[in-house]
Amino acid sequence: MITPSVDAQLDGFFTRPADEGISLAVVVMQRGAVVAEQYGTKPANAFEPEQAVDADTTLISWSMAKSITHAVIGLLVADGRLDVGSPAPVPEWRGTAKEAITILDLLEMRSGLHFVEDYVDEQTSNCIEMLFGGTDPSHAAYAAAQPLDHPPGEVWSYSSGTTNILCRIIGDVLTGAPGGDPAARQQAVERYLTERLFVPCAMASAIPKFDEAGDFVGSSYVYATARDFARFGELYRHDGVTASGDGERILPAGWLDHARTKVAHDAESGFDYGRHWWMWPQFPGSLSCHGYQGQFTIVVPDKELVVVHLGLTPIDFAPAVRRRLSDLVETY
Repeated sequence: MITPSVDAQLDGFFTRPADEGISLAVVVMQRGAVVAEQYGTKPANAFEPEQAVDADTTLISWSMAKSITHAVIGLLVADGRLDVGSPAPVPEWRGTAKEAITILDLLEMRSGLHFVEDYVDEQTSNCIEMLFGGTDPSHAAYAAAQPLDHPPGEVWSYSSGTTNILCRIIGDVLTGAPGGDPAARQQAVERYLTERLFVPCAMASAIPKFDEAGDFVGSSYVYATARDFARFGELYRHDGVTASGDGERILPAGWLDHARTKVAHDAESGFDYGRHWWMWPQFPGSLSCHGYQGQFTIVVPDKELVVVHLGLTPIDFAPAVRRRLSDLVETY
């Protein structure tokens, strides 16, 4: 079998039938340098006209932001301000069975809290209600109020609500207390993300978004260029050391392995899950950020490789995009 060239493989993302979805950006970074990239066209919508995407275009992360949240937790661990083995400091859980939930349980998506992660059916989706329903200005408060379906630490259940609980904890740590002025909370977290993560990683384009309570919506909302998402992948490829391993250590030593410690296997997608990161079993030692509509940042340390795909792919066609990405990784 003859393997198509990288150029031909990239073309394949952008020439697939439109009803199978649209690729907006593919970037391949190897040994810290961009070795291949291609960009598409973002279609017009109700808010903006058609837009040609290029290396400077910021695009939404969706759930790839969850892995960025893992990095922020790592920064606080490195600062000595969080212990992931300790009970999650959620005020409304005091005196209830939920107070047994640890920060690690949240990172592993094993809180035991009820949460339906659905991106289509708004009648059954806690995710849609939390992000768009306007039920609570605090996404974390909405998620923290969900009933406990299972004992903490026992059952894996992927949940954007879980991530936003972590993000409120981040805000509490950085401001010194729960609640407070939303603008002040946002400013404190935004400054920390910028100074401690985005600037050291040379992610100049990164824009985090916040809820009305002033907390980072780390489940879903970071905008950045495809190259900057790749630079985030590089941080993990080098176990938390910036500048492709030649800079400063900003995450705890071993944070890469912390992220890719297998917690569960998702039979529907075929991927393993770690701690706010996914793993591709066909690439041992890999880890990956995944987001709705086909957002991927795949890190394969053994190949010194990071591959980013950003697009608008319907869920039914996600397996086809994953196969294309797998073939692209295999080329290197």
